[in-house]
Amino acid sequence: MSDFQRDEEWYEARRGRATASRFRDVMAKGRGGGESATRAAYKAQLVLERVTGQITEGFTSAAMQWGIDNEPHAVLAYMDATGRNVDDAAFIQHPTLMAGASPDGLVGMDGLIEIKCPNSHTHLETLRRGTIPSEYIPQTQGQLWIVGADWLDFVSFDPRFPEASRLFVYRVERDEKYIKELESQVARFLEEVAAETEFLLNYEGTQ
Repeated sequence: MSDFQRDEEWYEARRGRATASRFRDVMAKGRGGGESATRAAYKAQLVLERVTGQITEGFTSAAMQWGIDNEPHAVLAYMDATGRNVDDAAFIQHPTLMAGASPDGLVGMDGLIEIKCPNSHTHLETLRRGTIPSEYIPQTQGQLWIVGADWLDFVSFDPRFPEASRLFVYRVERDEKYIKELESQVARFLEEVAAETEFLLNYEGTQ
């Protein structure tokens, strides 16, 4: 991960914006096709960030910290295995929507990298599956959409495995049909965030 990711400027750039790492929540459906609890909660989070100016910092579990600590090792393993260079990436904002993405790295002129350093059970499942876990499709396609890249290498890395199986790389190609639907849902979600923000700013208390 870039040194400037998770610093004060990075958090401020993300404040009140829908980010690719949460597009899965934006697209989540509730029972009967209604709004899911995770979507509603994320909407409220962004509304409060816009109204109060306070940035919501998520809880960092031991597993999450493991992933953060091992991302630099994953980048080195990827570069060694592929011969490609990885450049740092800041938070990239969509030109018109209140949305953005933080790729783990830029690869050449048209590629990205997204790194996961999961628990060993998840890494083993990914090796057996041989493809990207479905829960990461909104995030990866969202990054391709916002950055304007053509492809993304999804990386799963676990240094506890034997050397031959520590690194898993799967190429995700840009899917224009999926991105069109994603853009539509993100835009609709942000319209709802804006409406709720306006309501809260004008709320005068119990009558």
